[in-house]
Amino acid sequence: MLHEYRDDIHELKQENAHFARIFEKHNELDDKITKAESGEIPMTDMEIETLKKEKLLLKDEAYKMVMEHRKNKA
Repeated sequence: MLHEYRDDIHELKQENAHFARIFEKHNELDDKITKAESGEIPMTDMEIETLKKEKLLLKDEAYKMVMEHRKNKA
């Protein structure tokens, strides 16, 4: 997630517990979606889409936090 901001993400994960939880939850959802899409865990298409939407919301929130962090560093 947001690989181009790797350094900022690393800093934020150490400085901001909320960001760290968002990042962790995003990665958990990504793993669950991958397993569901491969058939490793049973899930309906609707359930997968719901997880994808939740994951996207987390990514959006994390992106906003990264942009704010970058702005404050400058």
